[in-house]
Amino acid sequence: MNTINNTNFKFPNQKSVYIGKVREVYNINDAVLVMIATDRLSAFDVVLPRQIPFKGQILNQIATKMMNDTADIVPNWLLANPDENVAVGHLCDPFKVEMVIRGYMSGHAAREYKLGKRTLCGVEMAEGLKENDKFPEALITPSTKADNGEHDEDISREDILSKGIVSEEDYIVLENYTRALFARGTEIAAKRGLILVDTKYEFGKTKEGKIVLIDEIHTPDSSRYFYADGYQERQDKGEAQKQLSKEFVRQWLIENGFQGKDGQAIPAMTDDKVIEISNRYIELYEQITGETFIKASTENVLNRIEENVNSFLAQK
Repeated sequence: MNTINNTNFKFPNQKSVYIGKVREVYNINDAVLVMIATDRLSAFDVVLPRQIPFKGQILNQIATKMMNDTADIVPNWLLANPDENVAVGHLCDPFKVEMVIRGYMSGHAAREYKLGKRTLCGVEMAEGLKENDKFPEALITPSTKADNGEHDEDISREDILSKGIVSEEDYIVLENYTRALFARGTEIAAKRGLILVDTKYEFGKTKEGKIVLIDEIHTPDSSRYFYADGYQERQDKGEAQKQLSKEFVRQWLIENGFQGKDGQAIPAMTDDKVIEISNRYIELYEQITGETFIKASTENVLNRIEENVNSFLAQK
């Protein structure tokens, strides 16, 4: 099955290209960005050797749907989707922080909690919590936006402001937008029988100085979901939650001795494991959108993308 590992397009009026962990972003005439979602898989800030069939299409289509479903409360960068793996939007100057918001004590927060820490990014976590318990109020726990090959780092609101990474005026907007998006995402998830556990949002400024949502939203790469049915019973019994997120990839890596630390070898991923991960991504797509996933043709996939993007740009 053909997957998208990397691209090397030369679009008309192309100024530059940015290679992210899983996306490749082409600057067209310093006006719009063409963001291509590859099938690369990253965990612990490391890009894994194997690509996952249809992952890029899934991420792109979920993010597009969620941006459309939240555009009435928070403006976003999106202009069009000329291909199943492509989003085109306004060129923005991104903020150097990721706005992470947590409704439940899971994932990174739970790992820190087990180490005895009760403060995360300057925010207090109550005593007596069990893993996957709901926080009394959702916590905003920002992280720095690291360059490729580097690790994102926890950072407090106070440090963001004192270091001048974001102005206080802008940061208040980012906080308000983050809470509004999380509330809407929680509502959308509940309608599909899911709990939006935690997620991250990225923002940028347009040339006109308008703060907008960029990148992805409410995808399995940026978010964690639990199934609502049986959640409380599993908590009461101390059982693991049934979840839809990339956490199952992280757990598999941890079980095989890899957490992205120096000297650790990435475990080999079999064909069966690759297909299992692909099926899990498809499951999340269908669960969160309520729509049947339609696999795009992967025959000559790079030619397909190039032709669709060129056709779109020719109309601009």
